Amino acid sequence: MTDKLMDCITNPVKCKLLLEIHSRGKATARHLSDIYNDIPQATLYRHLKKMLSDGILQVIEETQVRGTVEKTYALASDINSNMEKMMEENSGELYMQYFMQYIIGFARQFQQYCQSPDINIQKDMTGFSLSPLYLSDEELTALVTDISQIINAVKNNEPKPDRKLRTIGIIISPEEKKTAR
Repeated sequence: MTDKLMDCITNPVKCKLLLEIHSRGKATARHLSDIYNDIPQATLYRHLKKMLSDGILQVIEETQVRGTVEKTYALASDINSNMEKMMEENSGELYMQYFMQYIIGFARQFQQYCQSPDINIQKDMTGFSLSPLYLSDEELTALVTDISQIINAVKNNEPKPDRKLRTIGIIISPEEKKTAR
């Protein structure tokens, strides 16, 4: 299951779908298509079908809509419990694997943007930065809590003509350890 989940995280389209379903708790293909109108409908359905057969998603509801059945998808397992298990095991190797999948998935998304013929870095308001900060554990906890509250306040925004889908990634890295030579 971990390999199939990692495949979802590293595939930019599957990752978008996974994150949207995870953040909302459930979603229909129509909702996902509205949110991600850049994903061709055939691709969206192909990925949903694959994620369903891989056991990543489950159908929690089926509704009759004009002669067809609309499925409502949810995660088949709790992603947070997988992370909790990794934390319990305190496995640096598994943690690095998760991190690399995160980086690769984010890098693929950024690469697609950079290769876009209509890229406009300033207008699109893209960017990245590193902010080395001296923080106590309490200050770091407060900072992460504040950032989470800011993101939670807007994470369920519905698409509108003046809204663009943006991905914000946050990484907290520990202090670099000096190695003896």
